[in-house]
Amino acid sequence: MNGQQNPQYPRYIERKVIKAMTDTRVVSIVGPRQAGKTTLAQKLSGENRPYLTLDDESIFQIAHADPIAFIRQFEFVTIDEIQRAPELIREIKRSVDTDQRPGRFVLTGSANILTISTVSESLAGRMAINELFPLAQAEIEGQEYNQIDQLFESRPAMYSSRPLDTYDLTRRILASGYPEMLMRSDSGRRRAWADDYIRTLLSRDIREVMNAYRLTDLKALLKTAAIQSAQLIVYSQLAKSLKLSIPTVQKYINTLEQMYLIRLLPAWSRNSLKRLVRTPKLHFIDAGLLAVLRAIAPDRLSQDRSLLGPLLESFVFSELLKLASFSEHAYDFFYYRDKDKVEVDFVVERPPDGLIGIEVKASATIRNEDWRGLKRLESVAGSDFTGGIIFYTGDHALAFGNNLQALPVSMLWNG
Repeated sequence: MNGQQNPQYPRYIERKVIKAMTDTRVVSIVGPRQAGKTTLAQKLSGENRPYLTLDDESIFQIAHADPIAFIRQFEFVTIDEIQRAPELIREIKRSVDTDQRPGRFVLTGSANILTISTVSESLAGRMAINELFPLAQAEIEGQEYNQIDQLFESRPAMYSSRPLDTYDLTRRILASGYPEMLMRSDSGRRRAWADDYIRTLLSRDIREVMNAYRLTDLKALLKTAAIQSAQLIVYSQLAKSLKLSIPTVQKYINTLEQMYLIRLLPAWSRNSLKRLVRTPKLHFIDAGLLAVLRAIAPDRLSQDRSLLGPLLESFVFSELLKLASFSEHAYDFFYYRDKDKVEVDFVVERPPDGLIGIEVKASATIRNEDWRGLKRLESVAGSDFTGGIIFYTGDHALAFGNNLQALPVSMLWNG
């Protein structure tokens, strides 16, 4: 899995991007830096579609100096790192309103461009947005079955029954999905890459989405967030511990989410369910980066297995996000928690097909009480409840009554 030179992994979102280019004027590929956006964008470019990156300072200066002339010279073009010059968006809107052929502009961004007001307002109805995350385990393995779809389609024959190698699982978690980090077989070299990545992101790239911040505060917040990964985020506690104001903490957290370091997971609710807690949960999008921030190396993890739980939960969440990103279906992610503190790690909705509840257990055995949250979710979701899954570190797919199953976590990449 690791240590390859220039490995060529399939990016399954490519099919969705190509399809969008046939019927949508502007197609965007957004996601964290170093996830593979540039490689995909270059692949989609060619003789009739030049590729330009705003990371090239000379191109950036030309675009910034005269956005109108810069955009008018292209019929079809790919522009990489569009968040560096949001002033181009207005001219792109004018161009595609005049010439409405599909696929005219392919844009990539290392910040969530939906959060840039000029983009969301100007290109509404004109742009298809595709999120490209670090590599999914299914892409690393070349496994084309989309297992999040399989969960809803209830086809247990597709589930893996191979023995789960605990060492292999922890190696996958710590190795990350970033191609550059994945190439480094030595854990020390992976940690060095991750440290440089985080340093660059905090000291340079975040300036593109936030005008004023204190680097030391942002670093401290990121470290604290790593400790609280997979937990409810309480802004008042973070503010007190870091000696910052609550609005500042909220602004910093929102920026980390814009930069695809974290994802805030909202509580699942219905209007009639008054007992649900509304506080979001915080998850890191890449478990390898999370491990680096928490200084969890392979030897430490082997000595203290209690550290595996939060890493595994974020790892599973990340894999589900990635699988959803290249599915033809639309998925929404939540967590469930009521005032009795009964919880379900993830609630995944696929309108109009209902929802499934997912629990993650860093254990090779399943106890009766492990089903409590899923049964509670089933009781409140009613007919919308399609099934409940516990991903665990055991070897076998097991049925526990109607609509409840325990599945090896390796099912996410083995079919």
